[in-house]
Amino acid sequence: MKLELFIALKYLFGRKHNIFATITTIIAIFGITLGVSCLIVTLGVMTGFHNDIQKKILGLNPHIIILNSLNEKIQSSTIEKIKTIKEIKNFSPFVYGQVILKTKSGVSGVLLKGIDIENEKKVIDGIDKIFTFGSLPETDSKKIVLGKELIKNLNTFVGNDIILIIPQEQSGMSFPAMYKFNISGVFSSGMYDYDSNLTFIDIHTARKILSNQAIEGIGVKINNFDKITSVRDKLIKILGKNLRIISYQELNKNLFAALKLEKVVMILLLTLIIIVACFNIVSNMLLLGIEKSKEIGILSALGLNRKRIRKIFLIEGSINGLIGTLFGVILGIIICFVLQKYQFISLPADVYYVNKLPVKLVFNDIILVVIISIGTTILSTIYPANKLSKLNPIEIIRYG
Repeated sequence: MKLELFIALKYLFGRKHNIFATITTIIAIFGITLGVSCLIVTLGVMTGFHNDIQKKILGLNPHIIILNSLNEKIQSSTIEKIKTIKEIKNFSPFVYGQVILKTKSGVSGVLLKGIDIENEKKVIDGIDKIFTFGSLPETDSKKIVLGKELIKNLNTFVGNDIILIIPQEQSGMSFPAMYKFNISGVFSSGMYDYDSNLTFIDIHTARKILSNQAIEGIGVKINNFDKITSVRDKLIKILGKNLRIISYQELNKNLFAALKLEKVVMILLLTLIIIVACFNIVSNMLLLGIEKSKEIGILSALGLNRKRIRKIFLIEGSINGLIGTLFGVILGIIICFVLQKYQFISLPADVYYVNKLPVKLVFNDIILVVIISIGTTILSTIYPANKLSKLNPIEIIRYG
């Protein structure tokens, strides 16, 4: 064992008679443990939120959406061009439109989406899983599927009839067109905005009732999830600027940007806990230097140079940081595991998009926390180590 490490360990674990010094050491280590565990749990929750919301969005949306202008249909030439891109696995046409739903108990404005159910299953893998009750809309039928929250707001049930109202303009006056539909099923995506504002019907029926108020589009699924941006760029190049081509990230850009910003801010805020703990390490090391001043003087007199004395205290502070970081990582992983397994924290879905606290630990996040913790600890030990290494050995022995 090197001399510097031996002396550092001796100083760290050989202060049993100095209760105050022992307490300050424990407080410093505990502070780092607390900071590291909080950082790991926070990053686990933020990553869980991001992944959970992404999964739920992709449960209702394709990887890339191609939208045409109002009153214009998707041309067959557009579909042929889409087929030329080898990264595209499947695609499915759809129709969008704003409508009003009316029951005896309530009225609600919603987004109506007409889908080709067989093609939609090939583009959105999880679409079958979100339908909690009833059946999907049938081809050329007056069947409609409502979100879980929407069906609650309208106070209706599967099997009941519902009136679908579409405002139409004729000679400067607005005349609503009304259609009777039967509620065939309920879906629950886990995201309040979708479950309270989205409905599904068959695409052929949607085209008939929406007529010139429909926005036509194509949902695209790609083979490699990581190549969304490059495939989108290819589609823009091939199809031109007349069509709007957006990825699911761009469709929810504000949400993902907010999650990313929150993650960065939480890292910065919780790093302050580690920095405060590092101040305890600084004061603890200076206290150690005063306590062991005679030993430092003797070591200097025996030929131990300033560089090696500095190394002793650098090792001392680093060990404190390593112990605190290790305990913090273990505690953080345990807390994340408990939160993930038992999910006893409930959240209001209309505020947080999810009803349970999602947690997902990523190895890269743990490495980031360890680097922050150990890096901050080592930086905090530089000043006291330099200060203690410059003590005059003659004066220490004479007056210490």
